[in-house]
Amino acid sequence: HRDLHSFPTRRSSDLDAVLIDPGDDEDLIIQKLKNHNLEPIAIINTHAHLDHIGAVHSLKEKFQIPFYLHEKEKFILDTYEVTCRMFDMLPKETPEVNIWLKDEDKVTIDAFHFITINTPGHTPGGTCFKIENHLFVGDTLFLGSVGRTDLPGGDWSTLESSLIHLLNSVNHSSIVHSRSEGVV
Repeated sequence: HRDLHSFPTRRSSDLDAVLIDPGDDEDLIIQKLKNHNLEPIAIINTHAHLDHIGAVHSLKEKFQIPFYLHEKEKFILDTYEVTCRMFDMLPKETPEVNIWLKDEDKVTIDAFHFITINTPGHTPGGTCFKIENHLFVGDTLFLGSVGRTDLPGGDWSTLESSLIHLLNSVNHSSIVHSRSEGVV
């Protein structure tokens, strides 16, 4: 359980924000948004593990915003409650996906232009998001490590291929945001 699992991404010229991987502490996220006078317009997730989606339903309802997730994460999302019990956690309401992402694509949410990079391995539909010179990698990549593959849907050889694909798909001067840090 970390302090903030969300990346409120905003354009410098306005107060709109897209929440990336909002984690499970909606009250903290709401407070951070208020502190920075940000208005969320969407939620987009790199994957659907319990520590990434616990707050999604509440945030969707409070702000009336859509939730984006890769279609190959449906299995992980559908097992959210079971996985919570595995880790002795009380599940929150499973969020409903508004927009299923498919293959690598360009996703536009108002003034935000994301490029999706499929990086399965940690989960079947793991996705990284590039916006301008920022790369949001979820649990695909950490400082000095990579995502675990021992949970249902994980596969080490797939993750290895995804890491090579990721390295070949991005500018190496990109600013990488992994799940181990929160940004506001």
